[in-house]
Amino acid sequence: MKTGPSQQAGYDAAFVGALLDDALAHGRRVLAIAGLQGTGKSTLAAQLVAGARARGVAAEALSIDDFYLGRRERLALGRRVHPLLATRGPPGTHDVALACATMDALLAMRDGDRVRVPVFDKIADRRLPPSRWRVVRRRPALMVFEGWFLKVPPQDEAALGPPLNALEALEDADGGWRRHANAALAAYAPLWARLPWLLFLRGPGFDVVRHWRWQQEQALQAANPGRQAMSREQVERFVLFFERVSRQALASLPTVADRVIDLDAGRRLRQP
Repeated sequence: MKTGPSQQAGYDAAFVGALLDDALAHGRRVLAIAGLQGTGKSTLAAQLVAGARARGVAAEALSIDDFYLGRRERLALGRRVHPLLATRGPPGTHDVALACATMDALLAMRDGDRVRVPVFDKIADRRLPPSRWRVVRRRPALMVFEGWFLKVPPQDEAALGPPLNALEALEDADGGWRRHANAALAAYAPLWARLPWLLFLRGPGFDVVRHWRWQQEQALQAANPGRQAMSREQVERFVLFFERVSRQALASLPTVADRVIDLDAGRRLRQP
């Protein structure tokens, strides 16, 4: 997969086609894609949807990112539980009920139905109002759901004690935030139950995520020249919010996922 700071060319067409062939041959209505930040989950999801539609198959892509709690809700959570919960991303900052309801509505669509799919504005850090949500007018025969921590199990309590990085050491000294996020993973079970088949895009380790996430932010900025995305310093801090669960994903998802695809540091496939 070729990548750059301003765009991603996408995964190899033969690889995408083979994934699509397999999903359709086995009658999978929902295909889930997990992978750490920057692995190209949304790119692959878009390619699968485009490929399905080119074959005349109705398809839609959903991202767990579009189900973040609104900024006001997260600020309230930050005041009530822990200040770090005001930052989107970690477990506990999503509207799981809305994600489940949206998936159910899409799968149950009939002719003439319309289903609105939430849209989250990452630069503004808020969910758009329903009047600006994406409208789906055709029942999808294939739904691709992508997210960075899909089906990641909680850590053992003993592992939560020592801080993992500077964010945890300085802003979560008592471990309250990381324990809350770890416990919150259980609340995603209803959503995980709606993802019967999981592909895990496994990068070479967490350290490369910092670079990949900065590339994503540069691409977001390039696509929105009139708005201000995060700075490199802000991205470096933002990535720390994801480190603990990301490392847990790398350790656990190879045994949870139905298929694992290895990527090198350039996001190229290490296996077909």
